[in-house]
Amino acid sequence: MKLRNMTSVYLTGEKGILCLYRIGSRVANNKYIGSAGGHFEPDELNDPRKCVLREMQEELGLTENDVEGLTLRYVTLRRMAGEIRQNYYFFARLKRERQLQSTEGRLEWVPFADIPQLEMPVTARHMILHYLREGRFTDTLYGGITQECGTTFLPLQEFV
Repeated sequence: MKLRNMTSVYLTGEKGILCLYRIGSRVANNKYIGSAGGHFEPDELNDPRKCVLREMQEELGLTENDVEGLTLRYVTLRRMAGEIRQNYYFFARLKRERQLQSTEGRLEWVPFADIPQLEMPVTARHMILHYLREGRFTDTLYGGITQECGTTFLPLQEFV
């Protein structure tokens, strides 16, 4: 069985979340996802932050200096197509509003209330719905296991 490691960043603002409507993607075609993200490069396998920063630069032209509060908030696992897919979901805020464009599809600010109506990959949908209900009001890192019946999220607590 192969592993597929992916990362995504959701940029938040007063009015909602910046989402990307992916066009022409093998993994999430014609669906909404975070504003930037993708697969890990070999030198990033133990560093999801490095991967998300590279993806932000490549897809949005943003660096770490353009955002604040970049934090890993969710790690999810799903078994699909003979792979274990592990997703690392980051959240951050833009330091200042600006016009952004993506080479991967159409970017748009989506009000929090409209997020549940978006067409999304199943794990991303479960994660963002949990974020809207609970995650955005905490600084907790959550782990999630996705099964056919849904995703179970638990706080990932550090302990000895």
